[in-house]
Amino acid sequence: MNRWAEIKQNIIQNFGTYFTDKLFGYVCELVFFSILFYLVFKVLKSNKATRFIYVIVFFVLLGGIAFSFSDAITSGVLVTFIIVVALLVFTMFHTEIKRGLLDSSARRKVDTITATGIELIIDEVVRAVQNMSKNDIGALIVLSNDNLPEGIIESGTVIDAQITSQMIEAVFYPKAPLHDGALVIEGSKLYAAGCFLPLAQSENLPKELGSRHRAALGVTTVASVTAIVVSEETGIISIVKNGVIKKYADASDIKAALGDYYWSELTTEDD
Repeated sequence: MNRWAEIKQNIIQNFGTYFTDKLFGYVCELVFFSILFYLVFKVLKSNKATRFIYVIVFFVLLGGIAFSFSDAITSGVLVTFIIVVALLVFTMFHTEIKRGLLDSSARRKVDTITATGIELIIDEVVRAVQNMSKNDIGALIVLSNDNLPEGIIESGTVIDAQITSQMIEAVFYPKAPLHDGALVIEGSKLYAAGCFLPLAQSENLPKELGSRHRAALGVTTVASVTAIVVSEETGIISIVKNGVIKKYADASDIKAALGDYYWSELTTEDD
């Protein structure tokens, strides 16, 4: 018996008489898993994690192929092995996987920014951050490429305003209604303000880190964004990226972070 005949026999054995005998059970399982996958995919899509869907579909198809091309015992071993390997990889690299998969390729259209426009924006942001630092005004600015989970944006208020130092400082004015949350910059716009971010929960974090620093660490762990933090207690400026915090940042550090964001992460067009 050649290989294709064995495959045909396995399909008949798995989906033939045995399938007919337990048709009701299979229909119930199909309905249950369809509902489960729909709910999971809906949550992932709403959080801009559509690449997780591709990964799940890939492993489901891989398991189905293993089930069809092997006998019941062998396919069971293969599926178990695939699941164990997948869980092991996710456990070891869950932070990197989460951050990479949340960087959805379907992003809002960002206005084209000229080289001159970028320099003006950088100057405005640096001026605002330094002014807030001198006056011990707490601030948390996130540089995003529309790769934040939708729930973070929905937790704040979309303002879609031009980037100016006055506007940034107005958002974080202590008596302003949105000053406690994060300000999200997307391209040439202050896109949303008053956004609540996930807090880093690691027990190894220094106890002196406040909620803004924990929020910056948390959001840069789950998404490829850069956060600029101004401490309300000390006025110290920190830059956070990939879950790593750089304290005591000066003007050149802020310009470097903004330069990386605008020149490396955004598509720009020169004059």
